[in-house]
Amino acid sequence: MSEENEAATPQKSAPEDRAESGPFDDSEANPVRPYIDLGGIKILPREGLNLRLEVEEQTQRIVAVGLDYAGSTLQVQPFAAPRSTGLWDETRAQIRDQVKQQGGRVEEREGPLGAELLAEVPVAGPDGQPARRLARFIGVDGPRWFLRGVIGGAATGDVDAAAKVEDLFRSIVVVRGGSPMPPRDLITLKMPTAPGAA
Repeated sequence: MSEENEAATPQKSAPEDRAESGPFDDSEANPVRPYIDLGGIKILPREGLNLRLEVEEQTQRIVAVGLDYAGSTLQVQPFAAPRSTGLWDETRAQIRDQVKQQGGRVEEREGPLGAELLAEVPVAGPDGQPARRLARFIGVDGPRWFLRGVIGGAATGDVDAAAKVEDLFRSIVVVRGGSPMPPRDLITLKMPTAPGAA
């Protein structure tokens, strides 16, 4: 590949200390920690953490993992990615367009994990009236995977809650697996097995 093409290639977007501080690749995770195994990702249990699986109605496929923690929600999805390029830059642009099309507002800012989006998304309020919900979109490119997170609740504005949810996101282990997968394909998620169970 010539150097000119190299410049146009989307770079990986990840904190410089990702391999040490997460989110981790399966090869980097501590093997003795009691992770909850969800297939494509592993979650470290912690006090006050509730886990929900989001299932696509038609296919009954698990499409995301919802984590309730520190008065906040964190929805995560692991995707296959190319070895040398990242998906977060392109994905951020798609999210930005989507939010704007829905009539929402979105701003890009530098967060603890790198570039992130803070969006005001239009939703129906409890009384059926239009309302706006704040959401933070975060993403990290790893080796052959991309982990996307959507943060709602207290962690969109409260510094302490945000730090706790970011720490939770960073503790996630992505299990890409060795089989070939097209980039942007969701890495298969499954029902959890208890820590320590085979």
